[in-house]
Amino acid sequence: MKKNKNLFIRILVLVLVILVTILLFRYRDQIQQLSGLGYLGVFLLSILANATIILPLPGVLLTSAMGAIFSPFWVALSAGAGAAIGELTGYLAGFSGQVVIENKNWYDRFTAWMGKYGFAAVFILGFIPNPLFDLAGIAAGVMGMKIWKFLVWSFLGKFLKMLLFAYTGESLFVYFSGLR
Repeated sequence: MKKNKNLFIRILVLVLVILVTILLFRYRDQIQQLSGLGYLGVFLLSILANATIILPLPGVLLTSAMGAIFSPFWVALSAGAGAAIGELTGYLAGFSGQVVIENKNWYDRFTAWMGKYGFAAVFILGFIPNPLFDLAGIAAGVMGMKIWKFLVWSFLGKFLKMLLFAYTGESLFVYFSGLR
């Protein structure tokens, strides 16, 4: 009985994650209007941009643009925190979708790599701009990584990546506008 209940909850969470991804991708143009809210907008947009599974939304481009307008450090902090929270969809998909992806050859290799490097893998994949972070989140969920540890290491990697993009955006703005 408990096994059936857990399976139902996992399937329900997976369906919700897929639904969120579809809705975010469908309404991505309207979501961009949140940037007018300053740091809060950056935070919210970053959550939404990272809440998609596999389908990318341009979160780092927004971070670069906002870094040219606001303080790059605070933009990176807002975007990094939002990105880490948004990545919970991948984690939850892994938690709920274990039955769907278990026994896949590519996934076995990826989880072995994640098992070997653990939090360092989450940090590195969070820092490097790539679509593989969704797989890291899924693997972390399947492997039962503590959610708070996933969030901390995800935040650290995402924050440093966003810091790089925010300061790049500021530098490009200064260079091309001739200001400062």
